[in-house]
Amino acid sequence: MGGPFLLFSSFLSFFACLGSFSLVYADTNLTQPSFTPINRDLYHSSNDLIEQIKSLVHRHPDKLTVEIIKDGNKGYKAEITVVTYCQSRKESDDRSKFRILLRFGQHGRELITSELAWRILSILSEEQFLPKMDRASLNSTLDNVVIKVVPMENLNGRKLVEAGDLCERRNGRRVDLNRNWSVDWGKKEKDYDPYEENPGTAAFSEPETQIMRKLAISFDPHIWVNVHSGMEALFMPYDHKNTTPDGLPSHQMRLLLEELNKVHCHKRCMIGSGGGSVGYLAHGTATDYMYDVVRVPMAFTFEIYGDGTASTKDCFKMFNPVDHTTFKRVLNDWSAAFFTIFKLGPRQLDVHSKAGVSNLEKWVSIDEYLDGYLMGRRNRYGKKMEVIEVGMQEIRTYFRLFLLSSVLLLFMFCSRISKTKGGRQIVSAIPL
Repeated sequence: MGGPFLLFSSFLSFFACLGSFSLVYADTNLTQPSFTPINRDLYHSSNDLIEQIKSLVHRHPDKLTVEIIKDGNKGYKAEITVVTYCQSRKESDDRSKFRILLRFGQHGRELITSELAWRILSILSEEQFLPKMDRASLNSTLDNVVIKVVPMENLNGRKLVEAGDLCERRNGRRVDLNRNWSVDWGKKEKDYDPYEENPGTAAFSEPETQIMRKLAISFDPHIWVNVHSGMEALFMPYDHKNTTPDGLPSHQMRLLLEELNKVHCHKRCMIGSGGGSVGYLAHGTATDYMYDVVRVPMAFTFEIYGDGTASTKDCFKMFNPVDHTTFKRVLNDWSAAFFTIFKLGPRQLDVHSKAGVSNLEKWVSIDEYLDGYLMGRRNRYGKKMEVIEVGMQEIRTYFRLFLLSSVLLLFMFCSRISKTKGGRQIVSAIPL
């Protein structure tokens, strides 16, 4: 009798413990944080946004053009949509105009940035309007401006976010596109997190970065803005060190940022270098490359929104407005800020100042140009490019020697002519 009774008591104790465990587990689940999903009423899907942009361009062929640029390597493919605005489409290649390059959606989880791109394009096409905007004055400003907009650089990463990975910032093969540029590439800080900052196998290893680099070099902008979310800030170079550039360019950039902070950011935005303001250094960023290599006179990184109260795991809420009022305010404030840039940028920066120095500086950066080209070839064709790289290094050396000797010969020739004119009258040896 005692044996069966003890066995029955053991079963009762087991089920009682199981019930208690279930209650505790249920209570634990109730206290776990809930993660905010994408608000489909506020945000376009990536496919829908691109289609809306193409339709917008189709409705305004006199002002807008669109180009889909594709690239890939090692089985990975990427494409980037580029929209060009010019009041007279025939003049979009006019190099005398003030050129602005805006890039959005570099990190997949920052959906609000691509919505801002859509809003800016809608205003440029006059399908939407900003409150209190003087259209006549703006039209006179935009008449001398060409604007290229990349609404969503990281399409593959964005699709990962839409599939449920709401914290993903990297591209389709898990590389951070804002660590894949060549300026100080690959350096890792003590708090390096590969999930957040994987720089890739080499500078320009990613097709998206290759596309953006070629676009920037060919367009040669006066102003570059890389738009992100996560906080409210107006950053200038540098990201990879705790300093800002010296001299007049730095002063011009800071003046423009201070005006934007006062008028549109309501003095909430942090201003300064990315590396000196955000609390950590970032290596291999686009903005540092634009300033140091492409020689963009005004190169910025804007952070347009951040919810500091959100859990670090609740990424959609942390990086994007989740209610209609905040969503609308962010788009209105920052759209107005960009139109202030369109207006004040050309005034603060002499268009001809870039043309006056660009040729010499392009010579200085020939190594960067060839390095980017070779990286693209290597990624596409693999080790077969190594022999070609050796040859290209030889060509690069001879090219530099050729430039140097040409400059020296030109200097000697000019000096000889100057001495000849100043010292004696030139008499023809042939009887007239």
